[in-house]
Amino acid sequence: MAYTAMYRKFRPDSFEEVKGQEPIVTTLRNQITSGRVGHAYLFCGTRGTGKTSVAKLFAKAINCEHPVNGNPCNSCAVCKAISAGNSMNVLEIDAASNNGVENIREIVEEVRYSPTEGNYRVYIIDEVHMLSIGAFNALLKTLEEPPSYVVFILATTEAHKIPITILSRCQRYDFKRISMDTISLRLQELCKREGIVCDSESMDYIAKLAEGSMRDALSLLERCISFYFEQEITYDKVLEVLGTVDIDVFARMLRHIRGGDVPGCIHVLEEMVVAGRELSRFVIDLTWYIRNLLLAQSGEDLCSVLEVSKEQMQMLIHESKVFEQNQLMRYIQVLSELTNQLRFATQKRVLIEMALIRLCRPQMDADNSGVLDRIRQLEEELSVLKRTGVAAPQPVEPQKEEPEIIELPKALSEDIQAVANDWSALVRQFPQPGRLCLMSARPSVTENDRLLLIFDNATDYVFMNTEEKKYELQKLIARVTGKDVTVEMKQLQPEESMKQFVDITVLNQRLKNIVIEEID
Repeated sequence: MAYTAMYRKFRPDSFEEVKGQEPIVTTLRNQITSGRVGHAYLFCGTRGTGKTSVAKLFAKAINCEHPVNGNPCNSCAVCKAISAGNSMNVLEIDAASNNGVENIREIVEEVRYSPTEGNYRVYIIDEVHMLSIGAFNALLKTLEEPPSYVVFILATTEAHKIPITILSRCQRYDFKRISMDTISLRLQELCKREGIVCDSESMDYIAKLAEGSMRDALSLLERCISFYFEQEITYDKVLEVLGTVDIDVFARMLRHIRGGDVPGCIHVLEEMVVAGRELSRFVIDLTWYIRNLLLAQSGEDLCSVLEVSKEQMQMLIHESKVFEQNQLMRYIQVLSELTNQLRFATQKRVLIEMALIRLCRPQMDADNSGVLDRIRQLEEELSVLKRTGVAAPQPVEPQKEEPEIIELPKALSEDIQAVANDWSALVRQFPQPGRLCLMSARPSVTENDRLLLIFDNATDYVFMNTEEKKYELQKLIARVTGKDVTVEMKQLQPEESMKQFVDITVLNQRLKNIVIEEID
């Protein structure tokens, strides 16, 4: 038997299976049960929101021999014929390829004949906005006064292109985008029916990429299932198949941009290229991430429009405190311009690198947004000078900076060494938004052999320096390394430098190299 795509295989057989369109479904069912079926309907909405599925379901329900509470029984001869596409009473027409006057005149001639079986002849005209003006005029009279046994269902994604004379003769139903949670739950339900193991995080991400379209979500899920045939579908596997990027990468990139760290930005971009990620999609997703930060920063009332998981929402709220609104708006402006340029570019990576340098160097922009970012940088530098009591620097001859000499411990204890070995794994397993805070921290060691985390960002320090977070980190260390380690935290003071504190991950590697050299 030929394979059937998931979006066709799982087309709703009852109104209960239609997800995300409850007001429309309730209205149509009430019309069927009360016998108040109209003669012309207009279904509007974006792709994949259920317009054609509801039209076919409605056509089946009004012709069913034994309807149950407005639903078709799916067992009578009429229902089976409509489901198989063999019914002469339900005709589906694609207006994109049948948009001439002659095609509509054929329909006008056919409506004279009553149905051979069932109660109604139903004409489903998909993408009806593609009809020519002459075709609309030919349909006009029949649409206004059709025979009692004829029902027209017009479906379109662009209702504004339909003449007002047609709109005024139809009952209009606007299909809204389906929420991310609704799509995710539907995907998990279908995976369970198909015997496919998946996690909720992966389904949430597919639902987000679908942008309110159930059909797009099923198509994306099908790609992942085909690639990882008979394997569990996980979040990381979905990222790999769809060529998209984890939200942690966007957070890292944005912190590099804010700090003016061009090499850091280029290194992150290099990781995306090596991993085979689609660069245009990376820029689009980065723009949306910044947009989400902007909305999260604008107030809790706007958080409801962000379709993200609870963990990601916490990270967005935390990260939004680090940035100013004019900064984020400038980033969005630059990246939006970049997105338009990438459409026709052959050297996409070069354009993205130029845009990243421009984001890191606001002095390159002559407009107001660039000036505001430069002022912010100057204010931060002046604030540091005021706190340290250092006078404004005078022009002097450039001198070579003397390397700072730090007395390193000869060895690390076994417990701290275990933490140093698994520090990257520990950071990856810590839940957001704490994971991002730990990424920017330097793991060091105290004199009494305790783990010391140094933060140069006040927001990260305040978030992590609680008994709850310390206990959570200590518990994770014990689970991963099997060692009980006490954690202390410190915020870097203006007069201090990160160079003053030992990085145990670097030191541990140096000590390993020394041992290897001695053995050799």
